[in-house]
Amino acid sequence: MSIVIKIKEAASEAIKALYNVEIAAKDITVNATKPEFEGDYTIVIFSLIKQLRKAPDVAGNELGTYLTQHHANLFGSFNVIKGFLNLVVADQYWLQFLTNNYSNEHPGESARNGKKVMVEYSSPNTNKPLHLGHLRNNFLGWSTAAILNAGGYDIVKTCIVNDRGIHICKSMIAWQLFANGATPQSEGVKGDHFVGDYYVKFNEEYKKEVAALMAGGLSKEAAEKEAPIMKAAQQMLVDWEAGNPAVVELWKTMNEWVYAGFDETYKRIGSNFDKIYYESQTYLLGKDLVEDGLAKGVFTQRADGSVWIDLTADGLDEKIVRRKDGTSVYITQDIGLVVNKYEEYGCDQSIYVVGDEQNYHFKVLKLIAQKLGLPSADGIYHLSYGMVELPTGKMKSREGTVVDADDIVNEMISIARQKTEELGKVKDFTETELAALYNTIGLGALKFFLLRVDPKKKMIFNPEESIDFHGFTGPFVQYTYARIKSILRKVGNTEYNVSGNNESLLPLEKAVINQLEQFAGVIDECATEHDPSKLAIYVFNLAKIFNSFYTEHSISNAETADKKMLRLQLAQLTAHTIKSAMQLLGIEVPERM
Repeated sequence: MSIVIKIKEAASEAIKALYNVEIAAKDITVNATKPEFEGDYTIVIFSLIKQLRKAPDVAGNELGTYLTQHHANLFGSFNVIKGFLNLVVADQYWLQFLTNNYSNEHPGESARNGKKVMVEYSSPNTNKPLHLGHLRNNFLGWSTAAILNAGGYDIVKTCIVNDRGIHICKSMIAWQLFANGATPQSEGVKGDHFVGDYYVKFNEEYKKEVAALMAGGLSKEAAEKEAPIMKAAQQMLVDWEAGNPAVVELWKTMNEWVYAGFDETYKRIGSNFDKIYYESQTYLLGKDLVEDGLAKGVFTQRADGSVWIDLTADGLDEKIVRRKDGTSVYITQDIGLVVNKYEEYGCDQSIYVVGDEQNYHFKVLKLIAQKLGLPSADGIYHLSYGMVELPTGKMKSREGTVVDADDIVNEMISIARQKTEELGKVKDFTETELAALYNTIGLGALKFFLLRVDPKKKMIFNPEESIDFHGFTGPFVQYTYARIKSILRKVGNTEYNVSGNNESLLPLEKAVINQLEQFAGVIDECATEHDPSKLAIYVFNLAKIFNSFYTEHSISNAETADKKMLRLQLAQLTAHTIKSAMQLLGIEVPERM
């Protein structure tokens, strides 16, 4: 149980004892005390005075007196300033926390809670390689799943691959027209990059044909419809849906090239899935649900045979769920997949990690599922995130200006090498160790930079800025961990036992322990809000506070033997906590750097 919860429960008990008033612990506001005041945590009295019928200062002093008398093991002293009760936590509490936890290599983890959550992320198209936007998606999805797992949930990680449709056919047509039988193997090109090049080639050729038709007198709209290469792609989609053997065989071959490329990238960035769904296998799902919705009066059929749902009363609009020719639309497929997933896994919540351009789609999906009475409906959650841009601006797939994930990773490793060599502290590393270190620093910088921002916000990714050993970056946290491990190695293997528990804590010692104690609460907050950025901020602040402590206070030459052991406990728990926090972000920490 975190100290904030303990304070709330103690305050609730005190209010009941002093005033015979019942206020639930969860309704009591406790904040970290502002730096300009003495104290560790502050109870906000203003929100309680109506029920207590006391002046804020009077209530604050009465509560503070009760708490320090009846919970002396938790509170050392208090002060009241304008209706805020500032509590100084007893050194004994912090020391006991440190003694109980310093050897725990997995701090902050919760017991299993019996609930299951599905996290769906990545969702690539098989006409191009993963790009920078996919990296933010993968890192958010993987980290959210890891945090939920640490919070006690059972996790199922899934991916839906968009492997059918006109965009896939564009790459296929371009390959037929321009490849002359070339393959990724014959060209020495990674499969997803190979296919993506033909998607770009399609659009280049399409633009040429449209321009030629317009020069011949057609309007732009007519030219776009009549361009031969676009007509060929549309016909290929019809042939695929009809099961044309040659088309289906080419589709399978080119998709396999892409999957091989995806797998290589996923392995490199540390992304993985328990189950992969393919749109080619799910796009017919949901048709029965349309009939069910018509029978329940949730959907209505128009004169032309199309089926719709009216969501205007819910602040949205009317949405088609089946075309007049009987074919389903994306929302119908997604509803069908909702049912399919629930029947297979029975998850309490299903989190979709998808960009914010799909906010409306997921509002509609959840509403329709609820109106149909699907058991999984209330658990649908859209983890919406903003797009990633580069300092040079937006990226566009069809124009070939997207920054591929593989290229970004390569660049990050190259910058990591350059920055590390500039510091000149790795002369005793072997080439193999250096390669592993550069990979760890480069990927760590990339993940931390993309995860440190609130998912809902758009962001600009600057590779150079992300690898800074002194800023709000992954390498800064990694370096702090390596620094602590170096300190512990110099001390050698020993039991960090403190002979007595009467040591008084210096302000920076207390600050580090206070930060360490908050770790479990931060995991819980991140799990509840599906926001890994809070964890990135937390571990950065922990590293920063530890560095401030270590700058001021020696560990190996501490004032007393007990002080040395206490600080070794503090250093060891800090290392364990940094490593655990970074691993929940998908980031490895080097033992030395």
